[in-house]
Amino acid sequence: MTMETATPPPVRARPAAAAEDHPPLPPERIGVVLLNLGTPDATDYWSMRRYLHEFLSDRRVIDYSPLFWQPLLQLVILSRRPFTSGRAYRKIWNHERDESPLRTITRSQAEKLARRLREEHPEIRVDWAMRYGNPSIPSVLERLVAEGCRRLLLMALYPQYAAPSTATAYDKAFEALQRMKWQPALRTMPSYHDHPAYIAAIADSIREHLAGLDFEPQRLIMSFHGMPARCRAEGDPYACQCQKTARLVREALGWPEERLMVCFQSRFGSEQWLEPYLDETLERLPQEGITRIATISPAFAADCLETLEEIAVEGRRSFLEAGGEQFTYIPCLNDSERHLALLESLARRELAGWI
Repeated sequence: MTMETATPPPVRARPAAAAEDHPPLPPERIGVVLLNLGTPDATDYWSMRRYLHEFLSDRRVIDYSPLFWQPLLQLVILSRRPFTSGRAYRKIWNHERDESPLRTITRSQAEKLARRLREEHPEIRVDWAMRYGNPSIPSVLERLVAEGCRRLLLMALYPQYAAPSTATAYDKAFEALQRMKWQPALRTMPSYHDHPAYIAAIADSIREHLAGLDFEPQRLIMSFHGMPARCRAEGDPYACQCQKTARLVREALGWPEERLMVCFQSRFGSEQWLEPYLDETLERLPQEGITRIATISPAFAADCLETLEEIAVEGRRSFLEAGGEQFTYIPCLNDSERHLALLESLARRELAGWI
């Protein structure tokens, strides 16, 4: 039985020495929930529209005044973008399971982490949820609480903290708890952008991938998801944490500064975002004599639209059309053993005192 299928009602019993009219309760358990950004249920227009509406209506993501933003979103963006986003998703869709790769990978991460933790701690329940789309954060938390989880650890799978990713995932969980009569104790995992095991895992994945190539890249582009540049001045630590991750990985590899460069992707709208922009960099490098490159996206815990389509497909095309000769994309850590070892280490650290 998979985590997404309906589970039987938990076994309930009256607590020892309780009054006869005390309601029966399930055994006390601990819940661990992996949180990721989200995914549409399908690639058709209405599925994409529902997903994009939820995503682009989040004030953590788009913080413009609703008086300005909502008419633009409803009347213009949501009439066009579901078509283009649907075409992009179809390029990477897992047709065997009829779902996005992000859903496939996140499920596998949760199942593998569950096996690692429950071998020693059978009271732990590991599940996964999406901030946008399904399985939703409220539905997963409600199910775990019904199964007896009186303690919950939320693990937002964003190595670098950002308000539009980490904060909004936890916001949604807090919102769900507001409706509960009996709230569980709650812990949230902080960012792990400089955790030694994370840095080592990224560096090892780079070494392993480059060792299998028949060419030597002149540059490694470390691409992070972008955000408006003003967010840094407003107190968001994301940009600084991205730069620190890149520096620590480069030092772990023993590379000179010029061999690794940081870029930011997926900008949206007309205001200035964090620079340099990935798309402009890919078009410029061949004119500077850099015709062999490798790319990696360490801000993503699982491959998704932004990595598999935006970089590995469209980024490759832009680079080669601009005169590039060799391009390779290094996959995310996904459900690899090195990644699961990291997630287990992070979970055990955050569960200290509970297990």
